[in-house]
Amino acid sequence: RLGLERADTAEKALNVIVDLLEKYGQGGNCMESHMVFTYHNSFLIADRKEAWVLETSGKYWAAEKVEGGVRNISNQLSITTKIDREHPELKEYAKSKGWWDGEKEFDFAAAYSYVNTARMTTTRGRYCEGYKFLNKHKGSISSEIMMKILRDKDSGINMEGEFMTTGSMVSVLPQDPNLPCIHYFTGTPDPAR
Repeated sequence: RLGLERADTAEKALNVIVDLLEKYGQGGNCMESHMVFTYHNSFLIADRKEAWVLETSGKYWAAEKVEGGVRNISNQLSITTKIDREHPELKEYAKSKGWWDGEKEFDFAAAYSYVNTARMTTTRGRYCEGYKFLNKHKGSISSEIMMKILRDKDSGINMEGEFMTTGSMVSVLPQDPNLPCIHYFTGTPDPAR
């Protein structure tokens, strides 16, 4: 929200978020219940001309500029070796923890998570299912298709059960500045409605 308030481009919003992350860190309970549940955040940041993926681990972060095609995030780190911006101590910290040997190419997701990055797009899960849906419709994605994807319960994208998806958003950002941007938000606690 502060990125939207304080920036007029996607890259400036990225700067706002990483500056706040550096200054204040992240945290807080993600559940309203008494169960303590926290996680590190990921962001899709876009304007009419460019888009970024920002993923975090504590105060450390990596950002990837989206150059084309489709991109999604979901409950795991997905930035691997294409890192366009990063926390200045990202690699050194990973090396000091023994997560990266400093020799092979640096892979953010491999170093900072337990997920096998080679299996991210092939193992069934929210990230993989979103990746498959987006690639299936690549080149013809409309707001209606995005809404259908975000409503999908079989894939786990729209979660039910102990953890529930409580909202979704679809934005249409035309490159032509004379056309309005349109933002759709769910109006109920269940995006399927």
